[in-house]
Amino acid sequence: MYTISKEFHFSASHILYGLDDGHPCGRMHGHNYVIVVELQAETLNDVGFVKDYRELDTIKKFIDEQLDHRHLNDVKIDGKFLFAPNPSAEIMAEQLYLIFHDMVPEVTAVTVKETPKTAATYRP
Repeated sequence: MYTISKEFHFSASHILYGLDDGHPCGRMHGHNYVIVVELQAETLNDVGFVKDYRELDTIKKFIDEQLDHRHLNDVKIDGKFLFAPNPSAEIMAEQLYLIFHDMVPEVTAVTVKETPKTAATYRP
């Protein structure tokens, strides 16, 4: 099995509801997010790639247009809040996996990093 990954970066704010009073993440705050998209294939294409990284431009476009410099609690797709009930890293990873896998079927996992030391991964 061959595995590749690519990072995408964006900045956004969010609020996490349901936390104890005084929890800092219960207030509006922001992150410089890093999204890592993992792709896998059992065989390589004729060029020797799992996927040409340039073919991931649809993912970059989605991130740039829908997430970058947004308040993630307010992001809607087709009239529904994308990260309901809360834009936690775990929920973001799952929802972004579902979107990106539809765009690029070789996507097998999505990791959301809110800081250099923290990450959440969704892999079905």
